[in-house]
Amino acid sequence: MTRTLFVTHESGLAHNMGAGHPEQPERLRAIERELEAERFQHLIRISAPAVSREALLRVHPERHLRAIEAAAPREGLVALDPDTLMCPDSLEAALHAAGGGVAAVDEVMSGAADTAFVSVRPPGHHAGTTTPMGFCIFNNVAVAARHAIAAHAAERVAIVDFDVHHGNGTQEIFWADRRVLFCSTHQTPYYPGTGATGETGEFDQIVNAPLFAGATGDDFLEALASRILPRLKDFAPDLVLISAGFDGHRDDPLGGLRILERDYSEATKRIIDAGLRSANGRVVSLLEGGYDLTALGRSAAAHVLALMGA
Repeated sequence: MTRTLFVTHESGLAHNMGAGHPEQPERLRAIERELEAERFQHLIRISAPAVSREALLRVHPERHLRAIEAAAPREGLVALDPDTLMCPDSLEAALHAAGGGVAAVDEVMSGAADTAFVSVRPPGHHAGTTTPMGFCIFNNVAVAARHAIAAHAAERVAIVDFDVHHGNGTQEIFWADRRVLFCSTHQTPYYPGTGATGETGEFDQIVNAPLFAGATGDDFLEALASRILPRLKDFAPDLVLISAGFDGHRDDPLGGLRILERDYSEATKRIIDAGLRSANGRVVSLLEGGYDLTALGRSAAAHVLALMGA
């Protein structure tokens, strides 16, 4: 069986944006409950460390980090944007969320694990170079990608994002970086309003495969097969990263797609297979969205089983 790492941190449970906010601490508990089953007993489990300043600065400038630190409240809530709030524990959670991706990259690139799932919050793919938004403070997957390049001499890193919302922050960060292929399938028209097929990046290394509301799992898998996986194979990455949002599930309250657990499993297997030859099976997946707790837990479990080769 594939050696699969599971990375999380208790600080993610303390990050609370208020009653009724869909990005809630219970999301991590829903995933943990599913992964308590016996079939997950072989997961290698580690606690996410806090990210280093050096790793964050590869994506976010110093002035931005200082602004986030200054905004962190000692009590109550502070809004970074209409959807993204910080409580006194949010900064620590964000540092461990970014650090979890870095730690997973270290373990996978060193050969200590083959694949990894990083179950942390806040998520990251809407956060731009200097802009927190859409529940995201730091761009966790971008920090992980730049760390792979800087610390492990990866020449090419591919990011596949299948959250129901387009990863606009990740696209902005890597728009002019020929070392990173960013591929996204997402619902359109929908928040944040980006992700059209014509958005292709400075070096034609951005690939968007939008889906219309009501699209099924078959439509999702077809978008992967026709637009994303061929580009992934051609790019021949040294490492594949996944922005794993499960809010495209049929039962999710924020999305309008009709994806099921089996579709996430199949998508994961196909992504691994597409990068198998060049990346030698090295895949690190980071949690993004997913807001129906039952659907999230079951979808994440199906995804992790696929990462385990089960």
